[in-house]
Amino acid sequence: MKLFMLRRILLTLIIAGLGIHCTNKEKEEVKKPVDYVDVFIGTKSPGHTFPGPMLPFGMVQLSPDTRNDHTSWPACAGYDYTDTSIIGFTHTHLSGTGVPDLGDILLMPTTGEVQFQAGTPENPDSGYRSRFSHKNEFAEPGYYSVTLDDYKIKTELTTTKRVGVHRYTYPNAEKTSIIIDLEHRDPVIEATFEIISETEIAGYRRSKAWAGNQRQYFVAQFSKPIVSYQILTGEKTVTTGTKFNNKKIIAALNFDSTEDQVIAKVALSAVSIDGARKNLKKELPHWNFGEIRKEAKKIWNTSLSKIAISDSNEDKKEIFYTALYHSLLTPNLYNDIDGQYRGMDDNIHTAKGFNNYTVFSLWDTFRGLHPLLTIIEPDVTRDIVVTLQKKHEQYGEIPMWELAANDTRCMIGYHGVSVMADAYLKGITDVNAEKVLTAMIESSNVKKRGINYYTELGFVPSNKSSQSVSKTLEYAYDDWCIAQMAKALNKTDIYNEYSRRAQFFVNLYDQQTGFMRPRYSNRKWYEDFNPTSVEKTYNFNFTEGNSYQYSLFVPHDIASVIDLVGGDTNFNQWLDNLFSKNFDEEISEDSDVSGLLGQYSHGNEPSHHLAYLYNYAGKPWKSQQTIHKILNKMYTSEPDGLCGNDDCGQMSAWYVLSSLGFYSVTPGASEYVIGSPSFEKAEIHLDNGKTFTILAHNASEKNIHFSSLKLNGKEYPNTYLKHEDILKGGELVFEMTDIPNKDWGIDPSNRPLSDTKRTVSIPYLKSDHTTFLDTKTIVLGCDTENADIYYTLDGSEPTKNSMRYSSPFEIKKSTELKIKAFKNSLISSYTTTISLEKLESIDPKKLKTKLKSGLSYKYYEGIFRSVYDFLQEDPIQKGEVQTINIASRLRDEWIGFEFDGFINIPKNGVYNFEIAANDGAQLLIDGKELFESDGRKSFSFIQKNDIILSKGLHKFTIRYFQCSDNIGLKALWSGPDFEKTEIDTSYLYHMADHNKKKSNP
Repeated sequence: MKLFMLRRILLTLIIAGLGIHCTNKEKEEVKKPVDYVDVFIGTKSPGHTFPGPMLPFGMVQLSPDTRNDHTSWPACAGYDYTDTSIIGFTHTHLSGTGVPDLGDILLMPTTGEVQFQAGTPENPDSGYRSRFSHKNEFAEPGYYSVTLDDYKIKTELTTTKRVGVHRYTYPNAEKTSIIIDLEHRDPVIEATFEIISETEIAGYRRSKAWAGNQRQYFVAQFSKPIVSYQILTGEKTVTTGTKFNNKKIIAALNFDSTEDQVIAKVALSAVSIDGARKNLKKELPHWNFGEIRKEAKKIWNTSLSKIAISDSNEDKKEIFYTALYHSLLTPNLYNDIDGQYRGMDDNIHTAKGFNNYTVFSLWDTFRGLHPLLTIIEPDVTRDIVVTLQKKHEQYGEIPMWELAANDTRCMIGYHGVSVMADAYLKGITDVNAEKVLTAMIESSNVKKRGINYYTELGFVPSNKSSQSVSKTLEYAYDDWCIAQMAKALNKTDIYNEYSRRAQFFVNLYDQQTGFMRPRYSNRKWYEDFNPTSVEKTYNFNFTEGNSYQYSLFVPHDIASVIDLVGGDTNFNQWLDNLFSKNFDEEISEDSDVSGLLGQYSHGNEPSHHLAYLYNYAGKPWKSQQTIHKILNKMYTSEPDGLCGNDDCGQMSAWYVLSSLGFYSVTPGASEYVIGSPSFEKAEIHLDNGKTFTILAHNASEKNIHFSSLKLNGKEYPNTYLKHEDILKGGELVFEMTDIPNKDWGIDPSNRPLSDTKRTVSIPYLKSDHTTFLDTKTIVLGCDTENADIYYTLDGSEPTKNSMRYSSPFEIKKSTELKIKAFKNSLISSYTTTISLEKLESIDPKKLKTKLKSGLSYKYYEGIFRSVYDFLQEDPIQKGEVQTINIASRLRDEWIGFEFDGFINIPKNGVYNFEIAANDGAQLLIDGKELFESDGRKSFSFIQKNDIILSKGLHKFTIRYFQCSDNIGLKALWSGPDFEKTEIDTSYLYHMADHNKKKSNP
């Protein structure tokens, strides 16, 4: 850390010295926005950023790797500031994520005898890695350099959009080489390597990690000829031949030792080697390293200059421009220079009239990053919308967390709809709006991740899907975004439907506790409820958070939440408690729940809007002081200057927006909630040629409030700022003071948007069972007092002309029941559809083959966070088991199982099934899901549910996945005549002709 500070001080003195004889105006011009960026901020965990060069949103992220572990948390970006040795320099990196991946095509210059092992941090001499020191390391946007101490080689890196450029300056040595390691980091499915000529190589690597099927082609050219080479292919080293094909390929290219410098240009493509070669030829035909570096810095300065900051606090400007830099790294360009790209269907497509992108951390970035980009990068935003719409066409839904044309299905929600709606409603309309809306609707209706329960019950039940509260709240917000898009396109029916769904958050508000609380499918509340609990509820009822952090995630209708908690006074007190109440002593802080201010966790995204919510309840001055506390406490100019993962720029985007004086609490609303600016002057230079200026008169560390606010010379009473006002250009002037103005913004008419729709609660089936044997009595209910329920049994939409429910009734056959509730003065409820199934067991005589005892199984390996992650994979092992167990696994982490067959039910009745799984499982009987859980957990998660079953055989499937840490799977049941016990082999059967590879007990 001392070396880091010394380097900064020396650099500041040098820059200051250059301006000694300048006028004041010239001094200001010495340091450009790009000069304030410190790319090492965030490189010490938990920030997970990387220091190497790339261009804004570039395809290539060329950076040093100090770690090659493809599963551990600190290895997410490949580099950690605490490390002391470098393995090599790879061309793809993730910025700020909580999961590691990429690190493709490693180059490492060496001298002396060639080694094909990377070596270890504890013993760098055991491989080709090299020690290094931060005092010999320098980086700026578009450039990185370091001296490799073990080889005395100076390494320099720079990039274009699709090409990484290396310059190695060797000492006098007997042997100089460059290692090309295609096995580095991620597990390799297949790889090829070819010597094209004495100055050109090409290759391909297909790997499987977080992205289950990533393809990376490359072409590399060298400024000096290769004089010899050794190729490790598998376990064999060869010195002849030109084409190699193996999962393990490591090449050592040897150069004339009299040459002191070698430049390597490495072009990437996800399409083909020919595509990589085209990228190289058209994008970088010359060898002038200095010019490439100069151009990269120029491009960065142009992008960073879109926001011009004037302030006497140099440290804050450094934090700001580094945050802005990090906000412009992702998503990443993902098409070749001729427009070709690999789609999510693994086919090759051509981007016509847009650039295709990858790396969409949507659960994080919809909140602040993408709204920021609508202001400063509208063209990129437009291409992002088109990209997401195309991904839907290729994949069937908008991906949750897309990486290299794969959906990692990480996190929750369908937040691509927020990004698309926010852009469209802000005037970025040069897209196929009809197709965009179709993508939104289809993504919101997939029958998985609890969405099927959400649309049936009006919430995700705790006993049927994990992360139930978080899913319900985030689905409701996403549905509101869909409603706004439909409204913009005059789709009234769709608007009404999704406006109703957007109100589903009310179904989880518990008046007794004052929190959003998990509840079961029978509508009873989850008993063991602690709103501060993270450890017990992590990935169970909440996603990386607790009820304090999630209860106010209703960004589209905070006014209704205020009503639920009892008005402004109660709501403000609720917020006060949030920012002051400490965690219970026995509950440990999760790695994702960091940057704490009471229960507020700035290190994780669910909290990011909370400091602004005082504006909705008449106390914006409290938002001002809380925001400044977060800005000053959670961000520094050190390598550990981020209190949590940067998450593809979201953490940084929060700083950028909040320090300007506003934030996007409700993406899709075309407005920003006003906070308090950090800088004396900020100018946003817009693509339309206009400038929006923010002035903070008398701004200081002490003056965090403002006595008055004017927009274009007129007093401005609103606590929000419209997007259109920014685009028009103009001036927003704050008169800063240390005394809160408790009268500004208190009138309800001046508060930010709350799109309140007073709707009738969703009606429901009072019985939790949807299967029956002979007849079923239908009893309906609705939480809205005196609401009238109407229903149909023929699949048609209920209206007031349909059958009105007045008393229980019976059905005798499988039926699709649709119900809707009405009440005067309220909007009618959402229509819920319930499939009621009359059960019949399977006749063994009708099966094509005989049955054997036990179940068949399929075994998978990969980065799985739900059972859906491996359903499209090929199993690496098949077999049979007599009991439900995972003993046949080949490792203990990142695995999946599917057990399939039949269960023999001894008699008619109600059966309870229970699965304890670490990390998660899904149970299906007769193809009907009883429950599922997703997400990573620290101990076994128990789920259970009842079902009515008839005597005889029923289709029976259990799917299981495990991430890391602990491992376990246990399946139990109870029935009419027996207590809870493990499911015995005598009840389990499978087809005799199962294509097995091994049998297990």
